[in-house]
Amino acid sequence: MSGHSKFANIKHKKEKNDAKKGKIFTIIGREIVIAVKEGGPDPSNNSKLRDVIAKAKANNMPNDTIDRGIKKAAGDANADNYVRMTYEGYGPGGIAIIVETLTDNKNRTAADVRSAFSKGQGNIGTPGCVSFMFDKKGQIIAAKEDNDFDADDLMMIALDAGAEDFAEEDDAFIITTSPDDFSAVREELEKQGVVMAEADVTMIPQNFVAVNDETTMNNLQRILDLLDESDDVQNVYTNLEE
Repeated sequence: MSGHSKFANIKHKKEKNDAKKGKIFTIIGREIVIAVKEGGPDPSNNSKLRDVIAKAKANNMPNDTIDRGIKKAAGDANADNYVRMTYEGYGPGGIAIIVETLTDNKNRTAADVRSAFSKGQGNIGTPGCVSFMFDKKGQIIAAKEDNDFDADDLMMIALDAGAEDFAEEDDAFIITTSPDDFSAVREELEKQGVVMAEADVTMIPQNFVAVNDETTMNNLQRILDLLDESDDVQNVYTNLEE
C-alpha cells in the first residue's frame, strides 16, 4: 500500500465514527456481551474481554458504561444472545466486501445487508467467495505524534512480544500479529507505554483495487453508508484502494 497512510485512513474513520458515538458504543457493547459469555466477566482471566475494554477506552466509553455492560452480560444468561454472522460479496467495480455482524435477529440482519448491496449495485456471494483475498491479522497502529519511541526500539519491543511484522510510515508505526498472538502483543505494548490509535483483529487485503469512475464510487459508497447505519454491522472490510 505504498503511498497511502493507514493511519490517515484510521483517523478518517475514527473522526467519522466520533460523530456517531451511539453506534460505536452499541458495537462495543455487543462485543463486551460476547466476550463475557465466551470467557467470563473477569478481565484478568479473559484476554478477549481485556481487548474489548481497551477498545472501549480508546473510543472514550465511560468506565461505568463498560462495567454495566459486563455486569449485565454476566448476570442474565438469557439477555442479549447475539450470533455472529459474516456476509461476503462484491460491490461495483469488482470491490470485495466482507461484512461482520452481531445480531439477535438473523432475518433482519440478512435483509439489511442484502438491501445495502442491492441499492449500491452490488451482489452478495457465497461464504468464502472473497475472504480468500484477505489475511486475518492483528493490527496495531501507533501514531508518531502520540509516541516518543524510536522506530528501532519500538520494533524490538513488538517483535520480542511476538509480533510478526513492523512497518514505519510517515505518521505512524504499523505492527502486525497473528490473531492468536494479538492480545499478548497489545498488552505488552500497553505495559511499555505505547499509545495505540487502533488495535484490533482485522482482515487485511492481499491486494488493493482502485476505483476511478465516479458513478461506480458513488454506488460503492452507498453500500458502505447503508451498512454503517445498521447497528447489527460490527465491521466492514474492503480491498478498495483509498
